[in-house]
Amino acid sequence: MTAQSEAPRLAPADARVDDELAQLSETLRFLLDLTPVDAAEWRRRWVGGDHREPRFTYREPSTDPDVVLATLDRIDLDSVTDPTVAALLEHKHRELRLQAELLRARNTPDFLPLAIELFGPVTPELRDIARAVLDEVSAEPEPSDPVTAAEFHELAQAEIEWYKQQDPDVVMHAELREDVNGVLVSGDSLLIGVDSAVQRRRVNALLQHEIGTHLVTQVNGADQPVRCLGAGLAGYDETQEGLAVLAEIACGELTRTRLRQLAGRVLTVDAMINGASFAECWQKLVSRGFKRGSAFTTVMRVFRSGGFPKDACYLRGLVDLLVHVEQGGHLDLFYLGKFALEDLPLVEKLDESGLLTPARITPHYLADTSAIDRLERAAQSPLAALVADSP
Repeated sequence: MTAQSEAPRLAPADARVDDELAQLSETLRFLLDLTPVDAAEWRRRWVGGDHREPRFTYREPSTDPDVVLATLDRIDLDSVTDPTVAALLEHKHRELRLQAELLRARNTPDFLPLAIELFGPVTPELRDIARAVLDEVSAEPEPSDPVTAAEFHELAQAEIEWYKQQDPDVVMHAELREDVNGVLVSGDSLLIGVDSAVQRRRVNALLQHEIGTHLVTQVNGADQPVRCLGAGLAGYDETQEGLAVLAEIACGELTRTRLRQLAGRVLTVDAMINGASFAECWQKLVSRGFKRGSAFTTVMRVFRSGGFPKDACYLRGLVDLLVHVEQGGHLDLFYLGKFALEDLPLVEKLDESGLLTPARITPHYLADTSAIDRLERAAQSPLAALVADSP
């Protein structure tokens, strides 16, 4: 291809459907709309001894689910001409329908079955892996060197500036928010709860997780001819979160506490699906050596909106990507956008046909030549051996 060649483009009908689905996906603040706005207050009460079942408060949905469903009904999937693109967009269309139905079913008995359909159950194999992690990885003393939300916001802005030096047109933001619990990415923004506190030895790992993975793939995906790679193709969460935890390993900062947290999330999801109460799930974590406050946050995330099993995907995605690397698979294409490991063959077809463009930016942690060595060693190691040594 010469320098004068045109950039790859989708057929007009394919581009129209892709654009409609991407725009619709970007209007949904899915995680924000399913996350309590008063989790910090409930956590203070719980740690203080008030163990009444939490009755969380949620923001009004950013988009009317019925409007989303009606819009989906009007999208003409049959007009898509490229079979590979058609398969990816059909999967995305179905996922958006499930997400809209979930938002409509928030805090009702219909929510959990829909959430399990979207994110999947905990398999016996994954449950056994999580149990083995907690058996083999001991709890570590909680370090007492927290970085405040304001300090973390400054560090996040500095990290974003590093990417803007590579490409001045990169669009990324970091915001302090009163209505957010913890740290999360929504669209092109890193949202930081004003009550958040990050342990100093976890700061870089969290920056590489959130900015170096979630925002980097959003930027690169939004620049692709297939716009849904920026908004996220169907089922991308599991692979994205696995890739983000790999970033923590690559920068040598996956702590024992963090790996135990991922395992605890799996077991909490499994217990919730099988009927355990909020208090029972919390007590199980505490008995396994989890701090009372962090145990509450883990259980809150799993019980929000009526039962949300997404958190099992972090460990599942990590395990699946480690197997992928161990079997000789590469990670390069995963930095071009948000998609599921199971869709890698379809994304490879897009790449082979010239329908993908090179990454605008690459993760900061890959600038460290030892990062690739760490990832290759991780693929050959048991999970318990992946943690960084405690200081």
